[in-house]
Amino acid sequence: MADIAARVGVSKMTVSRALNREGSSSRSTSEALRQRILQACQEMGYVIDQTARTFSSKRSGFVAALVPALNNSNFSDTAHGLTAALEASGLQVLLGYTDYDAATEERLLRAMLSRRPEGVIVTGGTHTAAARRLLQAAGVPVVETWDLPLQPVEHCVGFSNAEAVAQLVHQLHAQGYRRLAFLGGVPESDARGADRRRGFEQAMAALGLDASRQLSVGQAPVSMAHGAQGVVQLLQRWPDTDALVCVSDHPAFGALAECQRRGIAVPQQLAIAGFGGFEVGTSCHPRLSTVAVDCTGIGRAAGELLLRAIAAAREGTPLAPQTVLIPFQVELRGSS
Repeated sequence: MADIAARVGVSKMTVSRALNREGSSSRSTSEALRQRILQACQEMGYVIDQTARTFSSKRSGFVAALVPALNNSNFSDTAHGLTAALEASGLQVLLGYTDYDAATEERLLRAMLSRRPEGVIVTGGTHTAAARRLLQAAGVPVVETWDLPLQPVEHCVGFSNAEAVAQLVHQLHAQGYRRLAFLGGVPESDARGADRRRGFEQAMAALGLDASRQLSVGQAPVSMAHGAQGVVQLLQRWPDTDALVCVSDHPAFGALAECQRRGIAVPQQLAIAGFGGFEVGTSCHPRLSTVAVDCTGIGRAAGELLLRAIAAAREGTPLAPQTVLIPFQVELRGSS
């Protein structure tokens, strides 16, 4: 800051006021002088020390967000919605990638909370006991997304994964399908996938159908290759299956491709449905039946809720825990 002041020919305090837009009207810098100072900062590569600013203002200027995957368009869309909601506030997003691993989530939370974010957004409502304690003791607003946990840490934005798959099963049943199977990952590797499996079981039981046709094809995230492997297993174990419900659109696409390689007509011999409304499901032939979710809307709603909670916390009147329901839509397409 001293170097910037010397270059412009002003005091360090003037530089500080220009960068922080602080000071009384009589002592604040003119806009012309402020622009000269900003130009000097740009030319000399000066970056404000946010750590020092955090100490003085008690505000770090960022929120922490954890997502399971960066190469999953659903979660990248959620992150896009979040950043769009926060853009006007000046808050930045520090993004962490958990790889569907609860221990990694816990480790990232420790690292991020040590930097004093102004709010935290996590994916899902299932955490390790230690991670839950970290969130409860964080002292900043917390929003859980993509889920409706029975005991939320504070705020949540999402929908019931179990109910969404249950509705999908009921609609497939209305189409005449009776011998349904479920394809997902190892339940312990993905809490939301486990909820979708539970929704399948509950709907099948309610319809008086056999829910035992279930395949666990690997650790989350379940991929296209897993879907192809699942079809092979399905044909070996339950060749008379007439509909396959997949934990997401990616394995559903893999299952569809494997059926096409083997000359299995979809949906005439085997109907296939996924979850998530991924772009790949609308680009393949036949188009995949799915549960479409407003992924960007989840991020936007989470960001808007977090902003309200942060503003309330700054005023000393914490926002009461809130739940924002995000609608989903079962879309039966050509694959069923």
